[in-house]
Amino acid sequence: MTEKLELLAQLVTEKLGERAVRVVNSCGEITVVVAAADYLSVAQLLRDDSELGFEQLVDLTGVDYSSYVGNLDSGRFAVAVHLLSVKNNSRLRLRTFAEDDSFPVLPSLCDVWPGVNWFEREAFDLFGILFSGHPDLRRILTDYGFVGYPFRKDFPVSGYAEMRYDQELGRVVYQPVSIEPRENTPRIVRDDNYGNVGHG
Repeated sequence: MTEKLELLAQLVTEKLGERAVRVVNSCGEITVVVAAADYLSVAQLLRDDSELGFEQLVDLTGVDYSSYVGNLDSGRFAVAVHLLSVKNNSRLRLRTFAEDDSFPVLPSLCDVWPGVNWFEREAFDLFGILFSGHPDLRRILTDYGFVGYPFRKDFPVSGYAEMRYDQELGRVVYQPVSIEPRENTPRIVRDDNYGNVGHG
């Protein structure tokens, strides 16, 4: 870990105190994990604190940890927020887990960073994560009548329904999926040392 990242990790740990469940270095950035109850207040602190100054939200995405449930100290659905401080030339990842796996709800960050509006709509549409206090939470990529959330790991690859134009009825109709699931990606087997460059 570079000295700059160590200093940022110490500063974040000091400022958040017990609200920081975990502060880790991952992929060359600091990741701060907070409880859902502290998510909004931590976001405001990260933006408003003069030493932190994360004035820009770069991205927000939903995460489905369904295959990791039981291995984590948290739930199935999480939100990862990538923040940027132009003033301090630093980046930070803020992550929080929804408390209820069957009905994931988190506070909206629209009052903190207004640009998060569409990102939260996308996470709602694709993962089914609701954001309380969002000014206009509705589907953004899928059809309004779409059933399910396509990025959930338990969602079938072909979906539940398909639509087609019916000549006799003169309109689009929905019907159960008639396509059998199949694997389109060939399995590639390589030697254990594939890609290792020998020195000598």
